[in-house]
Amino acid sequence: MNSRPTRADSEAVRNRPTLADTEAMRHRRGESVLLYITDQCPVGCAHCSVDARADSDRVADWEVFHDVVAGIVALPGLRSVAVSGGEPFAEQRALPYAIGAFADAGLETIVFTSGYWARENGSAPGWVRRLLPRISTLFLSTDGFHQGGVSNHRFVGALRAAHRAGCRIVVQELDTGDGARVAEELLSEALGPRWADEAETNVITPLRYGRGAGVFALQSRHEVGTFSACTLLGSPTVRYDGVVIPCCNEGLITGHGPSALRARTRRPEGVAQALTGFRDDPLLKVVGRLGPGAAADLPGFEALREERFENVCGGCWKAYDIAGRPGPAADSVTALGVALREGG
Repeated sequence: MNSRPTRADSEAVRNRPTLADTEAMRHRRGESVLLYITDQCPVGCAHCSVDARADSDRVADWEVFHDVVAGIVALPGLRSVAVSGGEPFAEQRALPYAIGAFADAGLETIVFTSGYWARENGSAPGWVRRLLPRISTLFLSTDGFHQGGVSNHRFVGALRAAHRAGCRIVVQELDTGDGARVAEELLSEALGPRWADEAETNVITPLRYGRGAGVFALQSRHEVGTFSACTLLGSPTVRYDGVVIPCCNEGLITGHGPSALRARTRRPEGVAQALTGFRDDPLLKVVGRLGPGAAADLPGFEALREERFENVCGGCWKAYDIAGRPGPAADSVTALGVALREGG
């Protein structure tokens, strides 16, 4: 089992969503949704952007979870479902149920994992071996923080198991200087010199959410007018407990930020209703079409120009903070909603 895995059907793997495909679907409204399937993770990285821990909450109300999955499957125009957490593979019952429902509906399934479930010899538990072939693209994350719980040997084992199952593979590394080189070395060790035929690397920016806020230094803050339109409003999130969020911000997912950007549902049809509500939200239309700086031009939102923000999310959250107070800002949002309904 220590030898490189037998190459899966190469043509089939090439037809599965690439990194560019998944990014494109995230940015086209209505084509993708993220299922946040658990708050739990056994790895416990010091930089975790969602503060996931081994004893964090997980799927408990199965009626709600089944409704969440049914509601996602019923969304019109949906092409793909990404599944993250926490560690999705910590949900030995919920993850196969969700992936089975999405795959049976003809949706592309994209799962984010640390690979902790693999054995160093490249094998995996039976339930994982049965599940992997139904996953279109597997994002495997590794960096110096992960290696405390997932050794390079175990990570290489996960790469080999995913390759053997026919998953398209994307290895994610933090942008900490040599991240791309490390990812390429791990792929080469697992899959051989032609790894790039069926796998990719993705270097990502460290996030200052969750425990990451205490690890990564703030680089700079910017005036609200410098931020572009938020394209990730096309990538909503549905939590396992029925909470729906209009974007994929880790802070919102874990209960922080404006409550107006969270909706709770207990029925399948509630997922589509919540997403429609966010799509028609006048302030989100401003942020999604023009950026949060455009909100500063509305009466009552002048205070947006008095602060500097770390990212577009900070400007958006501040706009909702202002809009939530009685007064001219709330009146502006109401008037904007009427104008948008009449003008499209």
